[in-house]
Amino acid sequence: MNCIIVDDEPLARAEMRSLISETSKIDILGEFSNAPSALDFLKDNNVDLIFLDIEMPMVTGLEFAEMLPKKSLIIFTTAYSQYALKSYELEAVDYLLKPIDPQRLEKAINKAILYTELLSNNTIKNTVESNTADFLFIKADRRFYKIGFSDIKFIEGLKDYVVIHTRQQKLITAMNLKTIHQRISGENFIRVSKSYVVNADYIDSFDNHNIYIEEAEIPIGEVYKAEFFTKYTDGLLGAD
Repeated sequence: MNCIIVDDEPLARAEMRSLISETSKIDILGEFSNAPSALDFLKDNNVDLIFLDIEMPMVTGLEFAEMLPKKSLIIFTTAYSQYALKSYELEAVDYLLKPIDPQRLEKAINKAILYTELLSNNTIKNTVESNTADFLFIKADRRFYKIGFSDIKFIEGLKDYVVIHTRQQKLITAMNLKTIHQRISGENFIRVSKSYVVNADYIDSFDNHNIYIEEAEIPIGEVYKAEFFTKYTDGLLGAD
């Protein structure tokens, strides 16, 4: 897997380069101080992952992300927390706050590697063939897999696909999040952002901004916040 670093601060680029170099899982193809230079590089080079600052001159990281092709994976790296929700609406793999924690970075890179593998192999041909009140049938490699609703922890939108996170595995299938949410019955499944549907039975904890399911940190979108608190807490708690 390869990557580029886009950040207008030289010291920030040097720090990110040093942190990434500590892992052998990823190669750095280049570093750029602004989005237009990075965009020129992308025209002639295939890049798997982009580490992207947000507050930059000329073109912000958020504006740059909207210009990128669907196949590009993004990890935002910024000193500002207020852009987190917008970053996930742009289907970013992760959102890291500076100073970057090495363990948090490694977790984000591992997630990007997993999604690159999912998007590049034959599993993207998976299709939801049918569903009942209790389970889905997913077709992959000429076989049908029965996925019980009770085994689904959460579903994540990723580019033109969804990743179904179950207790046993992660499956990617060609369907948008709205459609698969409509096909999964039951009050337990709650849409909490543009990119996530969660199974309330697996929620370990939550606050006004995020839901925590095991190691996953799932952002709560402003548009969906009131509905989540109403459904999950039976109206006993409200979002501040």
